[in-house]
Amino acid sequence: MKKSIIKGNIVDIISRKIFPGEVTITGKRIHSVVETGDTYDNFLLPGFVDAHVHVESSMVTPIEFSRMAVRHGTVAVVADPHEIANVSGIPGVRFMVEDGKKSPLKFLFGAPSCVPATPFESSGASIDAEGIKELLSMEGVGFLAEMMNFPGVVHDQKDVLQKIKVARKMGMNIDGHAPGLKGEDLKKYCRAGISTDHECVTVEEAEEKIKNGMHILIREGSGAKNFMSLVPLLKKYPERIMFCTDDSHPDDLLDGHINKLVKKALDLGYDLFDVLRAASLNAKKHYRLNIGMLQPGDPADFIIVNNLRDMKVRSCILDGKEIFDGYTVKIERAHSKPVNNFVARTIEKEEIRLKTLGDRIKVIKAADGSLITEQEIDTIDRSDPFQVSCIAEDRLKLVVVNRYRIAPPSVGFIRGFGLKKGAIASSIAHDSHNVICVGTEDDVMVELINWIFRHKGGIALHDGQEVFGMPLPHGGIMSDKTLEDAAKVYRALSDRTSLLGSTLYAPFMTLSFMSLLVIPELKLGDKGLFDVNRFAFTPLFAD
Repeated sequence: MKKSIIKGNIVDIISRKIFPGEVTITGKRIHSVVETGDTYDNFLLPGFVDAHVHVESSMVTPIEFSRMAVRHGTVAVVADPHEIANVSGIPGVRFMVEDGKKSPLKFLFGAPSCVPATPFESSGASIDAEGIKELLSMEGVGFLAEMMNFPGVVHDQKDVLQKIKVARKMGMNIDGHAPGLKGEDLKKYCRAGISTDHECVTVEEAEEKIKNGMHILIREGSGAKNFMSLVPLLKKYPERIMFCTDDSHPDDLLDGHINKLVKKALDLGYDLFDVLRAASLNAKKHYRLNIGMLQPGDPADFIIVNNLRDMKVRSCILDGKEIFDGYTVKIERAHSKPVNNFVARTIEKEEIRLKTLGDRIKVIKAADGSLITEQEIDTIDRSDPFQVSCIAEDRLKLVVVNRYRIAPPSVGFIRGFGLKKGAIASSIAHDSHNVICVGTEDDVMVELINWIFRHKGGIALHDGQEVFGMPLPHGGIMSDKTLEDAAKVYRALSDRTSLLGSTLYAPFMTLSFMSLLVIPELKLGDKGLFDVNRFAFTPLFAD
């Protein structure tokens, strides 16, 4: 059996000490760790773990995600394939698991608990308790993913409790998702067996959840960023904290992954071992991950960095093999047959014409990169028989089209995108990923929406002359490109929207949240305008 020896300053987070030494690897495991008296200019430490991520948000497949993640010292991810599950159900989850197996990076996938996310929009699949059992029996699937339907838990919703019962009977962890939940409702949620939360925004909220037995995942993704608010928890609860990104878009993943959170925490003066524990050990223990901690007998999974300030990764080793040498990733690209779910259709201009039915209209007010919107009421000219985009008032038409079956498009209005011409559209529209488009002219919007349908998914813009876009053949949410290429196109499309007049930094990410019907205040789903505060559909024209 092949044997190798690697020397350096060893960061032992189990015994909380650093010492010069050598690690002997036999096959896929660490045979011995021996202290030496030599001096070294590098550091060996356990690789990082993303404790909660939707790989689909990177817009590439798991193996492509892994090729970038290992550059940043990530050796494992705890992934919730919720996005592809809402598109394609169990086959979509199976696609993610099988694609992930092609990479040496260690994926642990969850069984998505909330498919569909809500009954108020059209999704491509439904997963019940029997489906959860099937998924949890699948190799590579090892926990019940975030239980977003916390009201269903609190109010004893039968189908929700059945899914939890299946997971508990199979001895699986259950991830939480309970923004703002507190008091007796929180206690009941935790008693159901739900053991994590990544939605906290304040230390006070997190501490209440910790006292009820939860582990807190500090999130810093492309959208939600809670690191600075929650990092003080590390001092008081080092054994209860994990790091995660939740959603990391391709251009952000180019710049870094969990290593960014590690460096940020160290720059703020937090204890090295507490930080590394949150970045690796706690997730390993909680999710029972098959990763090493630089101990004899462990899997030979670790990274080598230049120093403990910059955390520049010189090498990433998984199961005894160097898969990144500081320059080159030694993971071959692999192409998988797409799993998708798109009805073959085109829409006509007449389908998005909007008759004037009053002199006051409800408008969604969007904010850059935010999930949260506001409701505004505009007074309009009732003498116009049809309502179109009003560029002068930044009141633009918003359209959502069911991608799973032929149905009338849903039409509303939105403020905040600032387009002076053209349109942007995407088949990434949380959580059911129908086609969403905002634009200045009906003709342009129809052409752009039909481009998305013709490619069975994508993100694209129309500048009034032509379409620029990136097809997303995998579920309408992931590209077949390398992450570097996907990031380049994604950033180019985002930048190009400024030529259309938009001042948003993240126009496509903002657009993707505008049909997220569980986040206040006013959203547009494929079935109509939705008042999240009342949790009910609402007419477009105000009384």
